[in-house]
Amino acid sequence: MVPEAYDNARKDWDTYFMDIAYMAATRSRCPRRHVGAVLVQGKKLLGTAYNGAPMGVADCSEDGCMIVEEYELQVEDGAERMIKKQRCIRTIHAEQNLLLFTDRIDREGSTVYVTDQPCWTCANMLANSGVKEIVYHRVYHKDSEKVEALMDVKGIVFRQLTPYEPPAQASRNVVS
Repeated sequence: MVPEAYDNARKDWDTYFMDIAYMAATRSRCPRRHVGAVLVQGKKLLGTAYNGAPMGVADCSEDGCMIVEEYELQVEDGAERMIKKQRCIRTIHAEQNLLLFTDRIDREGSTVYVTDQPCWTCANMLANSGVKEIVYHRVYHKDSEKVEALMDVKGIVFRQLTPYEPPAQASRNVVS
């Protein structure tokens, strides 16, 4: 018989899989943001990924970030304004790597746990990937409203894991 105190110390599944996503993020060498993602079917872990340069190519820590600036029109309270966004084009996002290295059949009806709310591009890819749920921890404000609306239209469960505290081993890799 398992002592009751031990059983109560057991992590719930959301925390367990998000911890794994944060540990995957420790592999990232991106100086701007470390992101990890995991694919889960039921309670079975099917894949992990993190953000970084393509295999065999110098990464941002070696050759520097490849930052591009883009402008996006946003409408707030009926007023239009241009928002400047910066992004690194050297890095493949964790969600993209997860999709590249897992099979479509495994993704059908599965859940993706990701340390950060997906950007617009990753959200579009996930929306077409067969997943039924996306669980994230940190909000990505630049695309948040658009991504939430897309997930609603697609019928994908999209939720932020709160409260949540990343594992101590991953804390050096948590970039705001």
